[in-house]
Amino acid sequence: MRLQGKVAIVTGAGSGFGEGIAKTFAREGAKVIVGDIADEGGRRVADEIGAAARYVRADVSKGADVKAMVDAALSEFGGLDILVNNAGFAHTNRPMLEVDEETFDRIFAVNVKGIYHGAMAAIPAMRARGAGVILNIASTAGVRPRPGLTWYNGSKGAAITITRSMAVELAPDRIRVCAINPVAGETGMLATFLGQDTEERRAMFKATIPLGRFSQPKDIANAALYLCSDEAEFLTGVCLEVDGGRCV
Repeated sequence: MRLQGKVAIVTGAGSGFGEGIAKTFAREGAKVIVGDIADEGGRRVADEIGAAARYVRADVSKGADVKAMVDAALSEFGGLDILVNNAGFAHTNRPMLEVDEETFDRIFAVNVKGIYHGAMAAIPAMRARGAGVILNIASTAGVRPRPGLTWYNGSKGAAITITRSMAVELAPDRIRVCAINPVAGETGMLATFLGQDTEERRAMFKATIPLGRFSQPKDIANAALYLCSDEAEFLTGVCLEVDGGRCV
């Protein structure tokens, strides 16, 4: 098993990409802290994984909540090796001047400040372990931005730049930092990105993806598994597009 003996935190793990990552990590031998603000989904995922998982309610925009996840990893499983910053928030696809300030603040609090809180809480634990991996789930929106999601695009561009900067700064600590840039996926956020989840809008978006489909949680989970495993021990600062060719 590729993550045998590892302890991981996955945020936003109660559904979608995070659920896929948490379950894949557990299948490959990791102990997993399932973090989410949705109690029902988070508890369900932890229960379905079993003894190798614990659910911790956490809003990643709050430093105390993120610290609680790290504390749970240390107390329940004895350390921390992997942090996956997957929790995300987006505004509905619409002109940028129609996005109110409260929504803007929430996007950056979750998508950018969440990475900050994760670093503050997790890096000391990883330094104590002698190594670690931080994986940020960014987006193709930060690489190939398009109208209608301007403020979300900006938050994911920030996540990509932060990933690369963290990778260089933390390399002496043997803490690798990478990102995954998924294309829109078959998750609960799809309607947000499309504006309206209709067959016509789906078809229009799929036409921009050379491989002809949306991403699936398993696509992101498999990429995350590789980047967080020892097989990728010489990779840091990598921002991997898992996008069916959309960014080409």
